[in-house]
Amino acid sequence: MTDITGTKPDLGSFGVFGHYSQFQPLSAEQLQEIEALGYGAIWAGGSPPAELDWVDPILEKTTNLQVATGIVNIWTADAGAVADSFHRIEAAYPGRFLLGIGVGHREAIGEYRKPLDALTDYLDKLDEHGVPRHRRVVAALGPKVLQLSAERSAGAHPYLTTPEHTAQAREIIGPDALLAPEHKVVLTDGSEEGTERARAAGRKALDLYLGLTNYLNNFKRLGFTDADLAKPGSDAFIDAVVAHGTVDAVAARLKQHREAGADHVPVQVLTSPDKLVPALAELAGPLGLK
Repeated sequence: MTDITGTKPDLGSFGVFGHYSQFQPLSAEQLQEIEALGYGAIWAGGSPPAELDWVDPILEKTTNLQVATGIVNIWTADAGAVADSFHRIEAAYPGRFLLGIGVGHREAIGEYRKPLDALTDYLDKLDEHGVPRHRRVVAALGPKVLQLSAERSAGAHPYLTTPEHTAQAREIIGPDALLAPEHKVVLTDGSEEGTERARAAGRKALDLYLGLTNYLNNFKRLGFTDADLAKPGSDAFIDAVVAHGTVDAVAARLKQHREAGADHVPVQVLTSPDKLVPALAELAGPLGLK
C-alpha cells in the first residue's frame, strides 16, 4: 500500500492498541489472525525507543496490516533517530508505518516546556529530516494541540477520551484530517458481577491517569467533576472511558466514536496477552469487520 502526499492515511475502521512490548511476543499466526479479522492497524504505546526495531518483524509477518506508534515521546526519542527509523521502515514497507508523536506527561518529565512549543519544534525537526506530514500524527487532547495536529501532520490520535470528545475534535481539526481516538474495552457477560469486574479492571488501568494534569484537564472539559475524578474514579467516569459488557454492547460503544467523526478507532482490550486475539475475534463480527 503506497500513500501519496496530502492523502489521509487509510487504516480501516478499527485497530488494536497496546504497549509496544505486548506485540513483540505475538507469533506470525497471531498477527496474521489480527489482520485476517479485519483490524487495519496495530497502535503501539509506551514511549518506545527511537530505533523502533520491533516494528519491522510485525510488518514482515503480515501483508497489509499497518503499525502506528501511539506514541513516540518527544522528550525521550531524538527526532533525527526517529526519522532514520521512519525512513528505514518506509523503504522496506511503503505506506504501512504511521509515526505517532506526543509530549507524554508533565509529571514524568523533569524539564517540561509548553507542549505546543515543544511539539512544534519536534515537528520542525521531522520536516528537516524528511518525514512527510501525511505519514505522522500527533497525540492531541486540547484545542490548540488538536489544531496543530491538523496543520502539521495527518491528524490527531487522542488517548483516553469519549465519543463526545471525538465530536469536538472533529469540529476543531476539520473534515480532512485523520482522527483516531483510542478506547479501552473489557468483555463480560453483561451481568452485575461482570460489570463490577470490568470496572475494577478499568480502575486499575486508569489509576495512573487520574494523577496526570493533562488528562484531568481534558476530563473536566468533558464535564466530569472533581468527585468523578477522585481516585479510584466514579462509576459514571469509568463507564464513559472503558467500554464493557457483551460484545454487542462494547461494539455499539466503539461505533459511537465513528458516528461522532472518527476515521479509525484503536481498541485497547484490557485482558491478558493470551486472551487478546480471542477477544478481538469476538469483537470483529459486531464491529462489522467480518
